[in-house]
Amino acid sequence: MDPLLVLENLHNVKPVFQPIVSAVKHTIIGYEVRGRFKHNDESRSLGEFFQNPDVPDDFKIEVDTHLLKLAMKEMLDNGNGCKLFLYRDAKQLLLTGGEEFINTLQEFEAKGFSLKRIVLEITEHAFEEDFESLNHLLMYYKTYGIQIAVDHVGAKSSNIDRIRQLKPDILKIDTTVIRTNRPDVFQDIVYSLSLLARRIGAKLSYEHIEDDYQLQFAWKHGGHYYQGYYLAKPAFNLLSNDSLQVDVGESIQGFINKEKSLISKCLAFSNSCEDTLKKIAFRWTGPDQADEFLQLLGDSFNRESFRMYICNANGEQISSNYQKRDDTWHIESEHYGSHWAFRPFFLENIIRMKKWSRGILSDTYSDIETGDIVRTFSYPLSADSFLFIDISSDFLFDNDYLMRR
Repeated sequence: MDPLLVLENLHNVKPVFQPIVSAVKHTIIGYEVRGRFKHNDESRSLGEFFQNPDVPDDFKIEVDTHLLKLAMKEMLDNGNGCKLFLYRDAKQLLLTGGEEFINTLQEFEAKGFSLKRIVLEITEHAFEEDFESLNHLLMYYKTYGIQIAVDHVGAKSSNIDRIRQLKPDILKIDTTVIRTNRPDVFQDIVYSLSLLARRIGAKLSYEHIEDDYQLQFAWKHGGHYYQGYYLAKPAFNLLSNDSLQVDVGESIQGFINKEKSLISKCLAFSNSCEDTLKKIAFRWTGPDQADEFLQLLGDSFNRESFRMYICNANGEQISSNYQKRDDTWHIESEHYGSHWAFRPFFLENIIRMKKWSRGILSDTYSDIETGDIVRTFSYPLSADSFLFIDISSDFLFDNDYLMRR
């Protein structure tokens, strides 16, 4: 695309609006602005123009400003009170000191467009620029009520500290990564980002959603906003809720029903383990007979488990490992006296079991020894002795409802 052709025909440069849908209300809460160039009766994306490093930055700034003015005018003329999501290249913002951007916004603020409706998107790789200057500029924008979103978050794990320092309002996650990575790897990335979002008070926004599975993934993994062709393609007009290609509320109700069913099955499994143990627990006589007690459990949990052991309330192992190898159970005494209180949630679960006198089924996690995905069912044998039954990955995969995270 010839950049001069674009600059000389700005009247043919128009904004398109892609709806962003709220997980809270299931309605459109904002629009991301993109550019189109009409030439020879063909409307073409301006992505090539903006991504071409040979196009001068001042050309890109001029086109961006033109699109911004048209977009804000369109929203004002239609009385649309939604948010406006705007991508800006950090280098270009810093080139002008950010003044051209804020001056344009203030021009429309005087006409009634609140700057609290503006969401400025910066890609994570922009942090490779002069971060201190960028951070200072974005903090300056925040004083006007402008929200900051970090796009393509997670692409650079080394930027986590900078994201924490910036404290953006929104973290945008590209769901196309689901198709290019192992699902468990992407889940780990998203889990880390969701923890970060909670710590800094940011909302998660999932973009490029192209099918029902990605929408469900976004819903299940804390997505506050959804965006993508599956919901709505960019349009020259401001699409209404009725124009969405998917009934988001209906889809989410289906996800809720499925999730409730999985939770019910997990609870039923946990209750079944507890019922089995209640019939055997009376034979617990204390730590001196811990290994003998474990051998009573092999038949009852032969299908589900590959390892069992017993700890005291401080996390010290008071039994050997009762381990299944080649379908045969073995006593492995070298694990006696190991300490496990350093594990996340260990002490919290001990207190819960003492308080409720009930067993607890853990989330899925990777076993330290095998690297396999496992879960653990914990059960209080007494006020100071707690049984741990590790559920094998084979059993989890055969009963996939137990693989929910």
